[in-house]
Amino acid sequence: MKNTQKILQLIKVNGATTAKMLAEQLGVTTMGARQHLQNLEEEGLLVFEDIKVKVGRPTRHWSLTPRGHAQFSDHHAELTVQVIDAVEKLFGSAGVQKVAEERERNTLLHYQRELEGYKGLESKLSKLVELRRKEGYMAELEVTDKGYVLVENHCPISKAAAHCSSLCQSELNVFRQLLGGNVAVTRSEHIIQGQRRCAYLILP
Repeated sequence: MKNTQKILQLIKVNGATTAKMLAEQLGVTTMGARQHLQNLEEEGLLVFEDIKVKVGRPTRHWSLTPRGHAQFSDHHAELTVQVIDAVEKLFGSAGVQKVAEERERNTLLHYQRELEGYKGLESKLSKLVELRRKEGYMAELEVTDKGYVLVENHCPISKAAAHCSSLCQSELNVFRQLLGGNVAVTRSEHIIQGQRRCAYLILP
């Protein structure tokens, strides 16, 4: 069980992997890693794709299935969806929009308080990543030649966001307001659209 969770987490964070890559990360033999991967495939948690290489046999890459991704779902996701459905039933789509806007305001105020005193874009982003990790987003910060990429390998509100697209827009709005008008923030990858993670390009 311990290995199972570790393997799923490694693939969740790093993306598709091979048995050889996994063996190096776990400190086991390639054969042992392959056996773990095959077991997880049989459980419906992983799927593989054979990718052609210039020389030799195709390389088998393993990635998470929707069921595999669901292993990281927030325990309160179903309740959140039920609350959104109830708000929509009682107050219509306008009521849901107001709830999303209120959450956006509260989130922005919370982040602004936490980032108070931090100078410089990278310093602010490092603190933001720390906050997002605490909230379950499995966040990371990547530095590029042009700027930064805020990566979120998991979205604890993905089920709710699938029911209320305003929640996703709110996330983007918060980042833009938090970092200011001199910083461009765009979403380049999106879990709701079937990609394995959310990613935000952040350019000064």
